Amino acid sequence: MYRAHLTVEGIVQGVGFRPAVYRLANELGLTGYVRNMGNMVEIALEGSHEGIEEFIERLKKDKPPISRINSIKKEIFEVNEASFAEFSIKESSSSSSGTSVIPADVATCSSCLEEMMDENNRRYLYPFTACTDCGPRFTVIESIPYDRERTSMRDFPLCSSCMEEYLNPLDRRYHAEATCCPICGPKPFLYRDGILKTPDPIKMAAELLDDGSILAVKGIGGTHLVCRADDDEVVKRLRSGLGRPNQPFACMSPDLESIESYASISDVEEEALTSRRRPIVVLKKSRDYCLAPSVAPGLHNIGVMLPYSGLHHVLLRYTEAPAYVMTSANRPGDPMFIENTEIIGGLQGIADYFLLHDRRIVNRCDDSVVRFRGGEMAFIRRSRGYAPEPYEIPHVAGDVSAICLGPELDVTFSVLKGGQCYVSQHIGNTSRYDTLLFLKDAVDYLMGITGTEDVDVIACDLHPQFLTTSYAEELASRFSAEVLRVQHHHAHALALMLDAGVDECICIAADGVGYGDDGTSWGGEILHCHGSDYERLGSLMPQRMPGGDLATRYPARMLLSMLRGRYEGDLQELFRERYSDYFPHGEREIGVVMRQLESGLNTGISTGTGRVLDAISAALRICGVRTYEGECAMKLESEAFRASEKLSMSFEVKEKGGRYILDTSAILLDVMELIDRGENRAEIAHAAQKAVAEGLAEMAVLAADDAGVKCIGGTGGVFYNEAISLAVRDYVTERGYRFIQHRNSCAGDGSVSLGQAVAVALRYR
Repeated sequence: MYRAHLTVEGIVQGVGFRPAVYRLANELGLTGYVRNMGNMVEIALEGSHEGIEEFIERLKKDKPPISRINSIKKEIFEVNEASFAEFSIKESSSSSSGTSVIPADVATCSSCLEEMMDENNRRYLYPFTACTDCGPRFTVIESIPYDRERTSMRDFPLCSSCMEEYLNPLDRRYHAEATCCPICGPKPFLYRDGILKTPDPIKMAAELLDDGSILAVKGIGGTHLVCRADDDEVVKRLRSGLGRPNQPFACMSPDLESIESYASISDVEEEALTSRRRPIVVLKKSRDYCLAPSVAPGLHNIGVMLPYSGLHHVLLRYTEAPAYVMTSANRPGDPMFIENTEIIGGLQGIADYFLLHDRRIVNRCDDSVVRFRGGEMAFIRRSRGYAPEPYEIPHVAGDVSAICLGPELDVTFSVLKGGQCYVSQHIGNTSRYDTLLFLKDAVDYLMGITGTEDVDVIACDLHPQFLTTSYAEELASRFSAEVLRVQHHHAHALALMLDAGVDECICIAADGVGYGDDGTSWGGEILHCHGSDYERLGSLMPQRMPGGDLATRYPARMLLSMLRGRYEGDLQELFRERYSDYFPHGEREIGVVMRQLESGLNTGISTGTGRVLDAISAALRICGVRTYEGECAMKLESEAFRASEKLSMSFEVKEKGGRYILDTSAILLDVMELIDRGENRAEIAHAAQKAVAEGLAEMAVLAADDAGVKCIGGTGGVFYNEAISLAVRDYVTERGYRFIQHRNSCAGDGSVSLGQAVAVALRYR
């Protein structure tokens, strides 16, 4: 007889792993036990050597669908007598040094949904129905190991019927920590100046929405503001209350057929929409687009998701609207509200009614957002449904641990432990005090559930004024750890290289701004990345930013700067005639900016691709003021999407100071010439975008030739633009190079912390 002791690490708690082990062991006639142990699973087995080995192989193949096994450590030895009479599931133990973590939240499964829609089932229309295959995980757990008493579900003792399911290893609700029913589980209620008396608060909420009300709806990991998406008046009222005049709203539709009434869906987009992760998917509006123009103003696309919680399914069951606006309930830059009192207090005057419930949200978690470019998925925001599932970093020393804090906007942070990088949910803009507090709480929490006690390195951005940089110093003092400052675009590139599995590449890093190692603002860079080092081999032409951040808000300032000294004619008069309304103080401000450029006062240097796209957008009178991040460039992309591609523009790459430079002023001069010729605006937008893309690609090809590198990659927020991404890809591949893009990480700042973790790993191989 043989005995085996196994420890399994990965996503193995809260996913039905123990009952799966129980069933498999009994099928193979093995005795022993299984239990959660801290943040791993421990298995003891007795039986034949062949039976134990078959168990291990079968477990790898037949594990529960939402589990993931990172490693199985095994010890098998011969024994003289049996210690176990049967196989059992033992009570959890809190002692462990493993690196497993609880899974992300999972959309309601088909089995639970079938029960919810069955009039004869005791869970009929119950919005908190869940099992081991679905429901909240990350947003309800307080500590490890993952058992009900360490989640917010401990507030709801199970009734006898639910307890019977919970204790039956053959039931799919065996130790499903979020399981409950109408008798013992959370209760929804409708609020307005007090709790409204109604037998069906969700049905009444749908009626109020269909009548033109705005509701705050508390969900799994946060709160949404909700209204009919086909009612322009109510959508505009929501915009006014939130102070978001133009930022696109995401929508939720009851089914694919409803989505097809206003958007086009490809096969890969349908697969993402219907997956158990249920992200928001950015789709192209259809010709028959029937939603309010104010949902996604000035854009050719729209963010859409399907219901992912039981509450969503029940709510949308009662409406005939094709979609509801479903946008995060927070003031711009602040974290989402999650507590009932703050939801009511913080959203008074915005929401007319509040559809709430009495389950605590332990971790707020925004919706994930993805977009497809040429059939390939890219994360815009990796959060609900994915976080905090880890990335494996193969070349890090196993005993190195680190906290990586990301940049300042669209922040995530990462915990690096045991060769696994756990990237947090979306945190947001940490220049806001409440968001910084959210970051600090979330760091402590993720360290706790990953069992991270000692930290060797704190990684942060190179920018000296980011609050994440000062927080890095605070953490370094707390843990007696080293601080590693990682250049912003190098971190972007390292995240991409990990995603693609390459060790060396020429990387095009294109975004709005990142602090360069020369103290200027970078954002259109050609980097040769190899090992822990990088070299800057090219960039866009350095341009002055009159007024600093004002030039990012009012892009006509960038346009004026880029044309100054190159435009043949009276530039000031041109701007008075065409763009004076793009300056808050009109003609007088144009003169001030001209003098500012002449004196060099408060005119920082930028090579940002975002600033160039902003200037093109302003030149074409597409967008004159940025009211949300990326607005001008996004509207430029949407204008270019309408083009038939009749025009083309040249670009000029020069070599200066040991690096390649793309002359972006020349591109703007061509734009102005085409405007003067009376060419179609969409055609100019497309041609200008393509010139920027191919100019970046040409510099990358030249750098790759020089360095003898065969792989070229694209990273940074500009690579969310499908037309630019495809233009760069085609240019690079036609010249014989491999082109890589982000697939399982964010091109934007959401994966900077992951890149910082890779930098730590490379430094401590």
